[in-house]
Amino acid sequence: MAKKAIAEETIEVAPQKVEKTVVKKPTKPSWEIKDRTYLLKGGKQPLTYMMQGRHSRRFPLLWFDTNSNEQRELRYATNMNSPFRDEQKGEVTLGHIMFQNGVLTVPKEKQNLQKLLSLYHPKKNVIYYEFDQVEVARDELEDLEWELEALNLAKNIDIDHAEAILRVELGSKVGAMSSKEIKRDVMLFAKKNAVLFLNLANDENVELRNFAIKASEANIIYLAPDQKSIHWSSNNKKLMVVPFDENPYSAFASYLKTDEGVEVYKSIEKKLN
Repeated sequence: MAKKAIAEETIEVAPQKVEKTVVKKPTKPSWEIKDRTYLLKGGKQPLTYMMQGRHSRRFPLLWFDTNSNEQRELRYATNMNSPFRDEQKGEVTLGHIMFQNGVLTVPKEKQNLQKLLSLYHPKKNVIYYEFDQVEVARDELEDLEWELEALNLAKNIDIDHAEAILRVELGSKVGAMSSKEIKRDVMLFAKKNAVLFLNLANDENVELRNFAIKASEANIIYLAPDQKSIHWSSNNKKLMVVPFDENPYSAFASYLKTDEGVEVYKSIEKKLN
């Protein structure tokens, strides 16, 4: 019996294009040609201050080149384009780097000095820094955002929480203040020191610390003269020992969150009310 040949059906598939993923290397920020200003750190404003402008054996002025893994000498030569000594050819004219009243302004024409101070000088951000108007604006914007957040929170905060925050700043004087005075002062505090205010507002122990201080002011508890322990005022019974180098009322606030401390809290709360 003859077998029938079965023809296999072939399907042609068009070749698929494989797209190559091109990974772009991050580009370094380009060097901007502009006038630049440098300021001495710490707000120092001496009449004149001479910045080191060349390498010597006694006072090295070097920059480590990661491409060649070598130290390269720096020097400021007014008639050379490069701040690197090995790139300076011929006779050089050495220049002085002089801050006056804490300020040094370098025009855009002096690119060699600008690059020395902005890119290579080892004393940058140690003795001096480059003034950046954009960075200043960014910092000021961030400060304004913190202030706005703090003021909004201070405006809507309840009076007990406000009192607890203010007590950290003003101490026992808060106990004699009216509710309006507390609201006013907490708004002023938020405006004056927004970051500290927000930290205190979000500190879960700040109200407990205030509670502890109020209990002390009401003579329900007292802090031993050596500030090493806290006691009941009624019978001198010791409630807790203050850990070394810790604020007594912060330590007591943490104690009040323990199983034993919860009962002490309830007892103090009844006496305060």
